[in-house]
Amino acid sequence: MSKESKRRIAAGFALAFGMLFCLPRLSHSQSTTASVQNPLAGARVFGSKGCSKCHAVNGVGGKIGPDLGRIRANRSFNDLAAAMWNHLPEMAAKIKERHQPFPQLDSAEAGDLIAFLFTQNYFEAPGNVEAGKKLFSSKRCIQCHQIGGVGGVLGPSLDTVGQSGSPMNVAAAMWNHGPEMIEIMRAQGIERPNITASELRDLVAYLKAAAPKSAGAPVGILPGNANDGRVLFERKQCIKCHSIQGKGGNIGPDLGSRGLHRDFNDFAAALWNKAPKMLAAMKIRNITAPSLTPGEMADIVAYLRSFQYFGEPGNSDRGRQLLWEKQCLSCHSLDGKGGKGSPDLAQTKGLDSPAALIAALWSHGELITEGSGERTPAWPQLNSSEVANLMEFFERTSRSQR
Repeated sequence: MSKESKRRIAAGFALAFGMLFCLPRLSHSQSTTASVQNPLAGARVFGSKGCSKCHAVNGVGGKIGPDLGRIRANRSFNDLAAAMWNHLPEMAAKIKERHQPFPQLDSAEAGDLIAFLFTQNYFEAPGNVEAGKKLFSSKRCIQCHQIGGVGGVLGPSLDTVGQSGSPMNVAAAMWNHGPEMIEIMRAQGIERPNITASELRDLVAYLKAAAPKSAGAPVGILPGNANDGRVLFERKQCIKCHSIQGKGGNIGPDLGSRGLHRDFNDFAAALWNKAPKMLAAMKIRNITAPSLTPGEMADIVAYLRSFQYFGEPGNSDRGRQLLWEKQCLSCHSLDGKGGKGSPDLAQTKGLDSPAALIAALWSHGELITEGSGERTPAWPQLNSSEVANLMEFFERTSRSQR
């Protein structure tokens, strides 16, 4: 998929990570009003197609395959597509062994399913309360802040923040009080500690456990709205120092790069650790440090995370070459050359979106379950970049046929 296609996808990421979290599936020719990949619909696909009979999601479901809610967090559409293809023979064999029909996926279902799996590690597992309690002392938070009536009074009580149990509430409080905290810590001779994402997760768990219970406490922040996050990124002047895929300031890192701030805790920890340098850079440029509500913080995180949905752009020529290297042309032909038993891949229509290609790849599983047992070429393995190259080849081929 090209950079332009993915830029348009990210721009139209309208309810991503919200109650109607939707991931657009756009090609060059589609408008931003096109249909979207919907993780909520993907959850229904996961159940109706029988995926949950073999796979669990965060402990709920089958035990035959891996728990899909506990695999690595920085997986992209291309990573998930490659995993589905690479494990297809094994999955097809298990389905055949259980005398079940091989489930069919159309392009909409395939896209929704991938979107559902993409969201599963957005919230990480809760932290360790005891570890968080130790960190609250060792990081010297306790010298300035109280939680549950225990601690210093130089800074505000953290009871309300703790009651929410949300890293975004903690991150917003840490950011908004950052300038004041820097001055107080300097005056008290307290060295400002760095915090890792896992440490922040433990601290949040401790704050939640230690805070007094209150029926009126705010609930934890839900995943944000990526489109609102895009607007906020400019309105709060983040764009003056940071770029997004090459557009914007060059003082800080490009926040549109894959792998940055993969979840709430990564983002919040990075914001805390880099706050002194960020605030100093703003002061030099006469930029007032913006205040952020927890909801706004969640929206910005959703916007930044949206760039992880696809991996790096593919190369059409490399995709064409892969069809030979991966022995796809043992069965298929390409411009009349290669195998004769399956359609010519240069003439195949309808593979004009990533989701359509995934559905086509998935359909090979039915051929495996119906196979005669005759010797076939070794199943080719694909990585994320190879999937991207194949997607770009088929997207370009489809465009040339219009």
